[in-house]
Amino acid sequence: MAIMHAGERPSGKDRTGSLSAFVFAVAAVAMLGAVAAAGRIARDRAAAELGARAAAAQSLAGASLASVIEKQRLIPMVLARDPEVQALLEAPAGNPRNRLDAKLAAIADEAASSVLYVVGADGVAVAASNDNGPDSFVGSNYGFRIYFIAAMKHGAAQQYALGTVSNRPGLYLSHRVEGLDGPLGVVVVKVEFGDLEARWRSSGLVVQVTDANGVVLATTNPVWRFGATRPLTNPAAERAALQIGDAELPPVPLEGSGDEMATLDGRDYVPASGSVGAAAPGWNLSVFLPAEPALSIAARSAQLTTLLAGLLLGLALYAALRRRRWALARQAALAAMNTELERRVASRTEELNRSNTALAGEIAERAAAETRARALRDDLAQANRLSILGQVAAGVAHEINQPVAAIRAYAETGARLIDAGQMGDARENFGEIAGITGRVGAITQSLRGFARRGKGELRPIEVEAAIDGALSLLAGRIRDAGVAILREPHAPGVAVIAGRIRLEQILVNLLQNALDALAGLSDPTITIGIAAGPDSVAITIRDTGAGIPPDLRNQLFMPFTTTKAKGLGLGLVISGDLAREFGGALRLEPDTPGGAAGTAFTLDLPRAP
Repeated sequence: MAIMHAGERPSGKDRTGSLSAFVFAVAAVAMLGAVAAAGRIARDRAAAELGARAAAAQSLAGASLASVIEKQRLIPMVLARDPEVQALLEAPAGNPRNRLDAKLAAIADEAASSVLYVVGADGVAVAASNDNGPDSFVGSNYGFRIYFIAAMKHGAAQQYALGTVSNRPGLYLSHRVEGLDGPLGVVVVKVEFGDLEARWRSSGLVVQVTDANGVVLATTNPVWRFGATRPLTNPAAERAALQIGDAELPPVPLEGSGDEMATLDGRDYVPASGSVGAAAPGWNLSVFLPAEPALSIAARSAQLTTLLAGLLLGLALYAALRRRRWALARQAALAAMNTELERRVASRTEELNRSNTALAGEIAERAAAETRARALRDDLAQANRLSILGQVAAGVAHEINQPVAAIRAYAETGARLIDAGQMGDARENFGEIAGITGRVGAITQSLRGFARRGKGELRPIEVEAAIDGALSLLAGRIRDAGVAILREPHAPGVAVIAGRIRLEQILVNLLQNALDALAGLSDPTITIGIAAGPDSVAITIRDTGAGIPPDLRNQLFMPFTTTKAKGLGLGLVISGDLAREFGGALRLEPDTPGGAAGTAFTLDLPRAP
C-alpha cells in the first residue's frame, strides 16, 4: 500500500480515480431518475392509448346495440298493419292461427328475434312464433306487462324485463294493432342480447349496459346481470319495473368510475361510457379495457430502453475516462486506441442488430394495426348503413301502408262482386291484389337486403339496378319533399365492378345529401347521369341547391366536416372509403363560373367487362 507523506500532493492517477467515482455516482443517480420518469411517462401514454381504444370500442358497441334494437322495432310496427294479424284479432274463433304462427316463426328466424307474438285486447296471446315449442306463449296472459299497457294506450312501447315463461331477460318492443272500432291488441317482439354479448366477449371486451338507475341489463359477465352499479334509492320500484319478483339486486364490485381508471372485481380497467341514445332512453353502455398487463409492459419497456440507453451512455463516459488515463501512458496509446475501436465497432453492430429487430417488430405491429383499422371501417360502414335504414324506415312504412290499404279495398270489393255473382270482375280484383303484394315484397326485400352487412367480394353490378334500389329506399322522402328526379339517357346494360349493398350505400348517402340541400327550395331537382368509358364508369348526382361553401370544399372528405346542423360529417368519408375499396374514387365536381347553382358529386368505378 502506498503511504502519502505530509506535504505530498495526490498523483494524477489518484485524482482521476476520485473523479471517475464521483462522475459514475452522479451518472447512476441520474440514470435511476431517468428510468423512473420514463416508466411514468410510458404508463401515462399507454393509459391514454387504452382510453382512446376504449372510447372507440364503446362507440362501436353502442352503435351495434342501437342498430339491433332499431332493426327489431320495425318488425311489430310492420306486422301491426298485416291483414292476417288484424283478421285473427277481430275474429279469433273464425280464423285458424296455424298459418300465422308459421309466418311469425319464419320472420323471427330471419330477423334473429327471440320470439314474436300477438296479444289480444284482453292481454291473452293468440299467436306466437314459438307455438310449436314447450314454452309456447299462446294462451298466456300478458295484460299486466308494462309494454302491453303502454302500447294499448300510446301506440308503441318498450320494456326490459324477465320472461314469465322462459325465465330469460330481454327487451320487449310492442306496437298497437288498430281496428275499425278501436285497438285490437298489440304485436310484441322480444329481443335477447345473448348473441351480441357473445360477440363482445369474443372481441375481448368487458361490457355492461345499465338502465337509468344503474342496474345492469346486458353484460359480458352473466354474474353482474341485475346487479346495481350504485346504491338504489328504491330497490322495490326497480324490481317492479323489471318485473323480477323478489330477486335481489346485488351490488356490482365496481370501485371508481372516472374517465381514467376503474376497479372491477379487483382488477384495474380503463373505462369508457356513453348513452345508447334514442334507441333505449336512459340506457348507458360502458366498455372496460384491462389496464394490466398493458400499462406495466409499456412502463417496463420504456424503463428497459432508458436503462440500455443509460448503460450505453455510461459506456461512452467510461471510454472517455479511459482515454484520459491512456493519455498518461503514451507508450500504450496505439494499442489502447485499436482496442477501443474494435469495442466500439462491436457495440455499433449490436445496436444496428437491435434496431433491425425493433424495425421488424414495428412493421408487424403496423400491419396488425391496419388490419384492425380495416375492421373498424367495416363496422363504421355497417353502422352508417343501419343509421340510413333508420332514417328511411318511416318512408318505407308509408310505402307499405298504401299497398296494404289498397289490398283491403280490393278484397272487400272482390267479396261483394262474388256475392253478386260477378266472378270475372272479382277475378280481376284478386289479380290486382297479387300485383300489389309483389310490390310490397319488393319493398321489404330491398329493405332487408340493404340492412345486411355487405360481403367483401366484388362482382359486376348493373348501375341502373343499383340506382333503382337506392331510389326505392328513399321513395317516400323524395315524394314528400316534391323533388323531381331526372335520369339522363345512357347506353343500356352498363355495369361496374363493386359490391351491390355497399354501392347502394354510397348512392343513398349522396341522394340524402342532395335531399338535405334541397329542403325548403322551390322546384327542387336531382339529376342522375351515367357516363360509360372504355375502362371506367362515372355516376354523377347533381342537385339544384345552394352549393358547398368555398371554405369547405377542400375539407369535405375529412372526418367530422359537415354543412348540416345535425350531421356528423362521416357519410362522405365512409362513401369515399367504399369507393376506394372498389378501385374507384368519389369526387366533388368544381363549380362552373357563372353557371347554375347546386352541388355535383361524381363516383368513378371500374367498368365490368
